[in-house]
Amino acid sequence: MKIDNFEAMLEEIGRDRGIKKEALLEAIKAAMLSAAKKHLKEPEEELEARLTSAGEAKIIHKVGDKEKDVTPKDFGRLAAQTAKQVIIQRIREAEKEKIFDEFNAKQGEIITGIVQRREYGGYLVNLGKIETVLAVSEQIPGETFSERERIKVYVVETRKTPKGPFVVISRAHSGLIKKLFEMEIPEIKEGILEIKAIAREPGKRTKIAIHSNDEKIGAVGTCVGHMGARIQNIVRELGQERIDIVEWQEQPEKFITKALSPAKVSKVELNKEEKSARVFLPEKDLSLAIGKEGQNVRLAVKITGWKIDIVSLEKADEIAAGKKTVKKLDRLEEAKQKIAKIEAAGAKEKIKVHEKAKEMGISSKELIEKLKGLGFEVKVATSVIPEEALDKLKE
Repeated sequence: MKIDNFEAMLEEIGRDRGIKKEALLEAIKAAMLSAAKKHLKEPEEELEARLTSAGEAKIIHKVGDKEKDVTPKDFGRLAAQTAKQVIIQRIREAEKEKIFDEFNAKQGEIITGIVQRREYGGYLVNLGKIETVLAVSEQIPGETFSERERIKVYVVETRKTPKGPFVVISRAHSGLIKKLFEMEIPEIKEGILEIKAIAREPGKRTKIAIHSNDEKIGAVGTCVGHMGARIQNIVRELGQERIDIVEWQEQPEKFITKALSPAKVSKVELNKEEKSARVFLPEKDLSLAIGKEGQNVRLAVKITGWKIDIVSLEKADEIAAGKKTVKKLDRLEEAKQKIAKIEAAGAKEKIKVHEKAKEMGISSKELIEKLKGLGFEVKVATSVIPEEALDKLKE
């Protein structure tokens, strides 16, 4: 049995679709054998399909060294149908593989798509050879598109699925920022400027840390461009999302200071073990450092990788002054207690004869005589009674 124009057909498919002729032949033979088994009773392991590039098709029964042609009647038509089905299937598989390879190579890049319609809360986007969905989670909050509108999207990844390749695209990914900067600022592509870190809250604010490898070229000014042209092009593409360009610094104190811009930092104290920082600023700059709903300090934490605690200088001074006052009060209390002890001791020594006599209910003369009997010479009623004498009187 022979399939007409088979070799020419294989050559054309191989040339146009990029499918190797040998791979097609093997696939068609496998499909022919599977189809022939339905008509034959011989054991499967003893059958072999043979197909030449000229289109000659046979089913051979092999037992030991003997071979027998057991090709079913009308197998030419069946072989032709099988070959057609396999070729179509292989073409589809090859096209899917080619599309997968093409978009997989674009992973981490920006491509342009055309919005088809709203779908599942997101947008169906035509990327040329394939359609995909820009999911709600990958959109810039509040951003809307019209049908047939051209949009730039970031290729996150390409996945293989039973239905073919699926391309994950995003406008919320921080990679979109990185690629837009590379597209707009040639110095980044050339390696003069280097993107060190990006922290983003899509649709609201982004901080990007840039380092210049040439001390003659300023990182921030180069990215902003003449009259702000470069940065404005990026901001427009992102729907007016605010972008802070931060000059990257190797020293954490300096980098944290830059990251909290536009606030003016007075001092930074680091705890390297905990990778945390206490940042001191004037009270007037506190709200700038923290930002709306904590946004500025939150992005600074992400871009630097350090935990940041904001403290106002005035409050820090109050706390320090309070600690000094407490110490002074502690010392004053201690001094008072010492004085009280001295006064108490002094009070014992200064008890006079007439006072003690009155306390004891006797006359001063009688007390003087008692004291003389105890060995203490006291002359008059206004004399001070010695402490030892007081102890003796108690006994």
